[in-house]
Amino acid sequence: MTTETRKSEIINTAAKLFKHKGYSAVTMRDLAQAMGIKAASLYNHIESKQAILEYIIINIAEEFTLGMQTVLNSDLNTIQKLEAIIKLHVSIANQNPEGMAALNNDWMHLEERRDYYLELRQQYESNIRFIIDEGIAKNNLKNLSTDVVLFSILSTLRSLYLWIPKKDQLDVNELSSDLSEVLIGGINK
Repeated sequence: MTTETRKSEIINTAAKLFKHKGYSAVTMRDLAQAMGIKAASLYNHIESKQAILEYIIINIAEEFTLGMQTVLNSDLNTIQKLEAIIKLHVSIANQNPEGMAALNNDWMHLEERRDYYLELRQQYESNIRFIIDEGIAKNNLKNLSTDVVLFSILSTLRSLYLWIPKKDQLDVNELSSDLSEVLIGGINK
């Protein structure tokens, strides 16, 4: 098995453990046991539990950032931009629910890269706020509190990692469409 494949396996297993037990409760021994190897062997592939958490959270945060840049650089109208953001969340949560759990529940355990993560998160939220404000200004959205709209949309999207794994068959496009109808329908003019 190659080092990169083993590293990916370690990261994926750790993400599952973090989701089920929480970052603080998981030890390197737990991770090694889940993988069926000795704890010392883990260090041949990764530096620390902190490095695993950073890898998981920063990769997902950067994936959201890239997706947001695509949305912002598009010629889509306000509603289409919000729909694209919803689809981005559904796609990432569907591909990596364990990583999304770490992103939402364990980000505060980041050490050296916490400020970087918070900067990405703040910018992402600011971009959504900008899209909402632009939609209100262009009379595409109801004149509602931007903070309430942002909170309503993001609180639903951030919790998808809890709901998605419970679905036997998931059609990402159908879920994205249904969520768009529910989340945007109430603010669309």
